Order: sequence, then structure tokens, then C-alpha cells
Amino acid sequence: MHPTHGEILKNPYKGPIRPHIKSVEEYAKLYERSIREPEQFWAEQAQSLYWYHPWTKVLEEEFENGEVTWFQGAMLNVAFNCLDRHLPEKAEDTAIIWEADDPAESRHITYRELKWEAARLGNVLKRAGVRKGDRVVIYLPMIPELAYAMLACARIGAVHSVVFAGFSAHSLRDRILDCEAAVVITADEGRRGGKTIPLKAIVDDAVEGIEFVKTVIVAERTGADVKMKAGRDIWLREALEGERGTCPCEWMSAEDPLFILYTSGSTGKPKGVLHTQGGYLLYASLTHKIVFDYHPGDVYCCVADAGWITGHSYVIYGPLANGATTVMFESTPPIRIRGDIGTSSSVIA
Repeated sequence: MHPTHGEILKNPYKGPIRPHIKSVEEYAKLYERSIREPEQFWAEQAQSLYWYHPWTKVLEEEFENGEVTWFQGAMLNVAFNCLDRHLPEKAEDTAIIWEADDPAESRHITYRELKWEAARLGNVLKRAGVRKGDRVVIYLPMIPELAYAMLACARIGAVHSVVFAGFSAHSLRDRILDCEAAVVITADEGRRGGKTIPLKAIVDDAVEGIEFVKTVIVAERTGADVKMKAGRDIWLREALEGERGTCPCEWMSAEDPLFILYTSGSTGKPKGVLHTQGGYLLYASLTHKIVFDYHPGDVYCCVADAGWITGHSYVIYGPLANGATTVMFESTPPIRIRGDIGTSSSVIA
């Protein structure tokens, strides 16, 4: 049962007995040390991640030339840190609680299931010719397949670019052209705030005449009858048939690209911001832990869309790197807080 408007949950969140940061003064000291001793500070924080190969130097900087390198020589895989390393102890724990646009629809996805789905989609991408460093545009609503796609790209070393599924064909086309993505992942339609968005039709308009787009993978969200171009378009369900849940991780340099995220374009031509592997994941996981005071067992909810950096860092990568249960919300605020999500939770919008 969903609580009606105005109902108060019986077990409101009261915060942990031992917060990670107990006072403003303690935070100020932590911050001051990160500025005074950045190499020592970040080397200590980096112990929270799994590194396939250690770094030879934490930080090399030439601010005059705009050159900053973090964890030089180190290798890791973001998907491994978000999924595989948790499996020995958390395989059957819930990784994602998906809350659909329809309040009656939801799913709980375990860490085992999430790794399996991401690995299978990783294999699909490799069969489509995607290799380390290739770009994949993801134009999906806030459905589990969006998380699968991001983590699949991270697993095989592809660079994903998530485009907010409310953007027009023109906006989508600009981003595809800029990053030269050979693969686009979308859905038949999307649902948001009670409205239906014709995503596949928008993609068709966006990729018209772009010869380097070789594959469009289509997830089924509404079951709508959409046009499928032979030789280019494939249903995700069909592509996954027969794929194993095993896909080796591509070990990446800490400074290899992880994703490109474009600015909105409201103040000019959209600019692609490139985020790398090691420094980004460490920052996302650390800030998720101490800013939102995450503790094991908490249910954490950020209702941002993954088309924005907040959704990347605080719906997907930060929480999953910390082994958290994260809520993925398809609809729009005002948000619903289900009585069965958990008794200890934090929500950000």
C-alpha cells in the first residue's frame, strides 16, 4: 500500500547514532587537510576502492597549463567497483529499488541481478562492435535498463553519454554528432509525469543521415508499435537472448574517459564535459558517504534524472560503489515515499 498524501511514515528517519562527520568543525578540519596534504589525504580515501594496479603518483599538477593527473599509473574498473566486489557479501541485497511513473509499479533488483544484466548488455555492445574508448549514446527514461547500459559501458571500457530523455531530436542529434557515437540505446517510449514520450521516433529523426550510427538498440517500456529499420535497429530483448551473464572487465587507466555529459545548451552550444575513471568514482563515492551520511543498511533516494550529473553521481555510481540500496525514480516531483522502501532512508531532490 502507498501512503496517501499527508500521511506520516511510522518509522521516520532519525539519522545514525554515529555520523561520519559529527560537526561543522570536524568537516572544516577534514577539508583543510585535503587542501594542505592532497596526496596523503586522497591516497587514504582511495583505499575504499578496488584497484587492479596501484598508482605510482597520486597527483601531478600543472595548473598554469590546465594539466591535472590523478592516480597516475593506477588501473581499475568502475563497474567492478560498483558490482562484482560486492557479490561475496551482498549478492542478494537490493541494489536498486525502481519506482515507476505508475505508483503501482516497482521492482527490487539485487546486486547479483544488476551485475548479470550489465554483463549481458556489455556482451551485446561488444557484438555490435563497441570497443574500449568507443562512444555510446544512451537516450532512455529512468528505467532499470538505463543503469544496465551505463554499467555495461563502464564494464567494457566504452564511453557513455547519457542524454536526458526529454530533449528534442535536434538536441539529441547535436550530441550524437559531437561525440561520434556509433551506437544509440533508447526505448520504444518513455513515461514521465503521466505523459508518454515517443523516444524511438525522436531517435529516428535525430540519426537521419548520420552514417556512422550503425546500431540502435531499443528497450521495450510501453510495448508501443514503433518503426524498426532493418540492419540498424534491434530490440534489446532479442539482442540479449542467449547472452551469458559473464563479461570480463576491461581494466582502465585512472585517467581514461568514463563518460561525456553535455551541458544543457541554455546559454549557448552544449559543451561536452569528460569525466575520467578513478578520480571521479572516488569523489562520487566519498561525497555520497559523508555528505549524505550513508551507513550500511540505509535506503538512499536521489530523484534526479541520470541525464544530469547528479543522477550519474548520486543515483548510480556513488551509491553502488558504496554497496548501497539506491532508489531510481521514473516520474517527477512531488515524490512518493513508499512505506515499504525502508525504515532508514535519506532523500535528495
